[in-house]
Amino acid sequence: MIDILLVLGVVAATFVGFNIGGSSTGVAWGPAVGARIVNKTAAAALMTVFVFLGGWTVGRNVIETLGGDLVPESAFTLEASIVVLGFIGLGMLVANLSGVPVSTSMTAVGSIAGFGLATGELDQAVLGGIVVWWILAPVTGFWCGGMVGRYLYPWLDRKFAIQQTEGPLVVYEWWGPVPLPRYGPGTTRRELVSTTIVFAIACYMAFSAGASNVANAVAPLVGGGAIGVDAGVLLATLAIGLGAFTIARRTMESVGNDITALPLLAAAIVMVIASTITTVASYLGVPLSLAMATVMTIVGLGWGRATRSATARELVAGGETEISVDAIAAEPPEDDRGIGEVSPEDLRPATELFDPGSVVRFVTFWIVGPSMATLLTWAVFAAAVSLGLV
Repeated sequence: MIDILLVLGVVAATFVGFNIGGSSTGVAWGPAVGARIVNKTAAAALMTVFVFLGGWTVGRNVIETLGGDLVPESAFTLEASIVVLGFIGLGMLVANLSGVPVSTSMTAVGSIAGFGLATGELDQAVLGGIVVWWILAPVTGFWCGGMVGRYLYPWLDRKFAIQQTEGPLVVYEWWGPVPLPRYGPGTTRRELVSTTIVFAIACYMAFSAGASNVANAVAPLVGGGAIGVDAGVLLATLAIGLGAFTIARRTMESVGNDITALPLLAAAIVMVIASTITTVASYLGVPLSLAMATVMTIVGLGWGRATRSATARELVAGGETEISVDAIAAEPPEDDRGIGEVSPEDLRPATELFDPGSVVRFVTFWIVGPSMATLLTWAVFAAAVSLGLV
């Protein structure tokens, strides 16, 4: 006999994973798609593969935290799991309608924390450790991006800037039944190597997304014993893959066009830093928002590029400096200066690189979103407890 509650739980988890796939695929593969390194179908397929690898390996640690450490496993009945997953999905829907990068991990933690508060089974020490990471991660992303932008970006741009040529990157000549790759028309060795690096970074970011987000879709079901960890990873992967092949096509195009308006090198730097922060947190079992790390790294990289003409003493003292607002797109000087060797003439302000108002809106939502998820879930379960339903 089919367990209707289990079916509803799987449907709820699939809905959450579907939305994760729609948002995370755009973040991971948008730059590569915008640069015509891969098409959307290939990007969706690769996203599915690397999400599975991330969830099957590092993601298990996050499933354990959300499904048994934050709240005891015994608390996750099927009914409770469905309600918690419903609020996670609702939080993602509100974020999407608000035009804010979805902070799925923070919404998931908020929903589970509200459940734990209402039932009196929340481990506050575990929650406190997660919140500390939520503070450290954006700060780390900002300063890593800032230091790269201020001291390393011009040197990296001279060494590794990606200048794409028209036509295919590689062509194939057949030697009997064996295809032999050859440089495409106009393709240089530097272009081939740089493009391969960007492709590898996109795979790494997809792995990071899987490590962080698989748990958000299935942790309550796994914690309650409705499904096993392996089955949970497979279910989340399929749901995320479904989102990648469908609704993510629009987000890949949007993110690709937005990010690749700036040098592809800048997007690659942001992806490496944000993915590393998220993967390290996932290895430690901490649910962390990839979108949060990405946005703050972008802001830090722009700030670092904008302040290259100011000295460290001026920045600390808070003196007036001319901040370039088109910093990442600024052309580096044509010389052999080493790392960190800059002059005020290197930059000229133009148009804003990022909108401070948008950054404030993102940060505000990262605070309000999980708080609302916590309060709403708490209210529902508190009422259920008072009525003797839980």
